[in-house]
Amino acid sequence: MGYSSRREFLKSSVTAAGTAICAGGPLARGAVAAPASLPGAAALSASPLPIKKGVLLDMLPDKLSYGDRFNMARNVGFEVVQALTEPDERRAEEIKKAAEGANIRIDSVMNMDHWKYPLSSNDPAAVEKSLAGMRTSLHNAKLWGSDAVLLVPAVVNPQTSYHDAWTRSQKQIRTLLPLAQELKVVIAIEEVWNKFLLSPLEMIKYIDEFKSPWIKAWFDVGNVVLYGYPQDWIHTLGKRTVKVHLKDFKRKEDGYEWVNLGDGDVDWAAVRQAFADTGYAGSAVTELEGGDEAYLRDVSRRVDRLLLGAS
Repeated sequence: MGYSSRREFLKSSVTAAGTAICAGGPLARGAVAAPASLPGAAALSASPLPIKKGVLLDMLPDKLSYGDRFNMARNVGFEVVQALTEPDERRAEEIKKAAEGANIRIDSVMNMDHWKYPLSSNDPAAVEKSLAGMRTSLHNAKLWGSDAVLLVPAVVNPQTSYHDAWTRSQKQIRTLLPLAQELKVVIAIEEVWNKFLLSPLEMIKYIDEFKSPWIKAWFDVGNVVLYGYPQDWIHTLGKRTVKVHLKDFKRKEDGYEWVNLGDGDVDWAAVRQAFADTGYAGSAVTELEGGDEAYLRDVSRRVDRLLLGAS
């Protein structure tokens, strides 16, 4: 599954559990009025957390230039941006200059080829395409001054067993470690709906087996709500977590849906406390449906209230 497929998933509510292998957050486009209060906000401590508030570049209006998009991100309150893999060197340079001009940091890179061409595939050509995509992502990160690349490590499906997904993906990731070390960019393993790494205990085992400071965890708060508790994952992963995605998830009588922050089942007070307990001080990037400036400003304020403890 490519990034466009992932974004299409973000745009629709899901009505039955179990078959999807990726995750996102569908929200209506356009302005959203900031609510007077948000679920869980009253329980938050008055002491702000030292987490950098980020936004996915794809959430910003694509009709704007890169410079205007980065300026909008900064103006509505975001400190950092996560960008997508960019194989075109000229465009990558354009993105770099636009971010510098807006005085906002590209904090991380979302790798694009790990769904359609998973590292766990038994097809050597698919694996090589996946590795090439990660090499491009790592070089993008170096160019943009980012310190991490998000990687979905494997996909379990009828053709790929859990065991094979584990061993094949680890073998291929190890071939990327010298480049990651050379560029000083962390490969951040994300937990998604790929039927793999289904508990925080599995995830820490998978990461720890590399015995490398260049392999860490990218934790997505919303992705685990269907089968676990984000605060439990945060405590268990501990210092392994290098980056975070923010979205919310709501159970319904006929299924579930992805919703705006604070409108779902995430216990934000518990999540915030877990980050405080573990001393997390990295970035937290919103991965939601895109929208206009008013909508993005509202999302930014929701992060302030629900997670950061800022007014």
